[in-house]
Amino acid sequence: MAKESSTFQRRIRIKLKGYDHRILDSSTKQIVKIAQRYGVSVIGPVPLPSRIRKYSVHRSPFIHEDSHEQFETRIHKRLIDIVEPGADIVDALRDLNLPAGVDIKIEAS
Repeated sequence: MAKESSTFQRRIRIKLKGYDHRILDSSTKQIVKIAQRYGVSVIGPVPLPSRIRKYSVHRSPFIHEDSHEQFETRIHKRLIDIVEPGADIVDALRDLNLPAGVDIKIEAS
């Protein structure tokens, strides 16, 4: 069954990833402020589950073989949907300056 063109909504889906959740939250606030400035409805930011990777490393290869050191990295994720975007908001998102350590993916559908 084909979708009607009137029920289909254009949207921009923005996925953010980063190691520091505070920088990630400030970046999402910046994107939401841009969307609100242009009067576009925003869904989110939705916090997605963080990916935790744990590593265990030998402290010494010979003498203390049972001694390990544990490390972990956490990758925090956020999701923002912008419904019915205009050309001006697309240009504003393209010119967005985000801090280092924040990975952004923008998908249009």
